[in-house]
Amino acid sequence: MAKRTREDQGLAYTCNVYLHQRWEEVQRSFQDASLDEPSDPLGEGHELIPLIRDCLRSPALTYHYVLPTQLLAKLADPSLDAHAIQAGYPGPGAFDARTVAHDVIVPFDRANERVLGGSPEPYVNNPLRVPGVTAAYRAAQKNKVDWDKLVAVLDVVEKSENTAFVRSVFDQVLFEIYRMLADVSVVYPTPNRISLDRTNLLIQQYLAARSGGERMEAVCTALFRTIGKRFGLFDEVRREKVNVADMPAGLSADIECWCAGEIVLLVEVKDRELTLVQLDSKLDTARARHISEILFVAEQGKDVQALDAIEFRIASEFVSGQNVYVVRFADFSLGILILFGEDGRVDFLREVGVELDRVNARIEHRKAWAELLKQV
Repeated sequence: MAKRTREDQGLAYTCNVYLHQRWEEVQRSFQDASLDEPSDPLGEGHELIPLIRDCLRSPALTYHYVLPTQLLAKLADPSLDAHAIQAGYPGPGAFDARTVAHDVIVPFDRANERVLGGSPEPYVNNPLRVPGVTAAYRAAQKNKVDWDKLVAVLDVVEKSENTAFVRSVFDQVLFEIYRMLADVSVVYPTPNRISLDRTNLLIQQYLAARSGGERMEAVCTALFRTIGKRFGLFDEVRREKVNVADMPAGLSADIECWCAGEIVLLVEVKDRELTLVQLDSKLDTARARHISEILFVAEQGKDVQALDAIEFRIASEFVSGQNVYVVRFADFSLGILILFGEDGRVDFLREVGVELDRVNARIEHRKAWAELLKQV
């Protein structure tokens, strides 16, 4: 590999700063609990989007690194030619893209579950041992179809004089990378043994971050599944993804606990306070389906502004045959975790990871759980 100059290192530094700024913005876009899915930076249906997706998922592993590298360098220094791979590239704007790839994109890939493929030095592989990503070097490629797609994206970028457009193309690449993370397998290093106090602390740390209810629902579901397995109280515990409405999904609440073909307990999970409107809505649903046991796991308790009305409604429902309970997760889980014993607590922690994977929870929630388990 050619010796890296100060200019190469300076470019890599600028690229690294810019990449992490944009990646944080992309993550915030997807993590905003008020959004189901953020809009594509290039706009819905843009012709470059399928090309970008195909390049990032190409059977040629090396190609996964091209668009992130070339576009990032172009944004860091608009005078560069996004096609250039080597300093010997014919024409103005030549630069050594390997420094950016290996010093910036490879560590980024490693920090994000090797979503691009985990190659340590992609730009020394045969497909990129050419001066540039252009049609002139198509004959040197085994995968000519995907090479053409790389060239097409970079051609559009180079023809544009609009920096905002180039930034949108790069952001689209980051959007697609983030979406690819949903398919990445995360390893959950569940401990062989764990104390009651350590289990409680672990759950508190995990639930401290806001997630639009996703983390809380996963933990609650794991707890009830473990209850079913350890104590035989439930044959099945059902739950859909957090952003799927209960009724269209066929569920009466966030979580349904079944035994002998019937729903024996409804569990509604709130990472905030329980309001009167939420209570009324769920009780009406439960009554219509003749379900008598309803548990609300509300992390901030009952809405203090409507406390009297909430308690009156709960008392009136008892008279009509419905038992309603409102608890915080930590208060509810403490006694259960004691009864589980050490083996049961380990099973519960393992079940959290299983549930996160089952509903394909967002990558940041899966990674956060894995990281906390590593600290045990």
